[in-house]
Amino acid sequence: MHEQHEQFNTQQGDKMTEEEKKPPIRVTMKIGDMEFNIEGTPDQIKDALENILPTVTEFLKEGGLASERAVLTARAETCKGLIQKLWSEGWFASPRGLGDVHSEMARRGFHYDRTAVAHALVDLVKEGVLTREGRPRRYRYAQKRPPSR
Repeated sequence: MHEQHEQFNTQQGDKMTEEEKKPPIRVTMKIGDMEFNIEGTPDQIKDALENILPTVTEFLKEGGLASERAVLTARAETCKGLIQKLWSEGWFASPRGLGDVHSEMARRGFHYDRTAVAHALVDLVKEGVLTREGRPRRYRYAQKRPPSR
């Protein structure tokens, strides 16, 4: 059957080359936040990679992804860990409300849900890091003990 198609194409003057018979190759490369999708024949893929890779290498040598790595590392912190950081900086020297803590975290670029912040604050009260005063929905949180410097 395959030979008949090839014979027909030859008779019609449409001799298919070996490369036209093969489906295109797809290559996906991901480096940090950069992603490359390349589709074509093996020769086209090779040419594209020869053009792309030196550019990516130069970008990495110049520290192109270093700032992105720092952002990803900073964003990997937990809600509780960030509140502990505020405590270690002495930020809880004066009593703060849930809204204050949530706003300060957002100001620093960490946008956690208010309930997550509230749970982390309760955990730190239970651990004896912070103390809580006031009435429900109006609690103020302060350092129970100063951070050791």
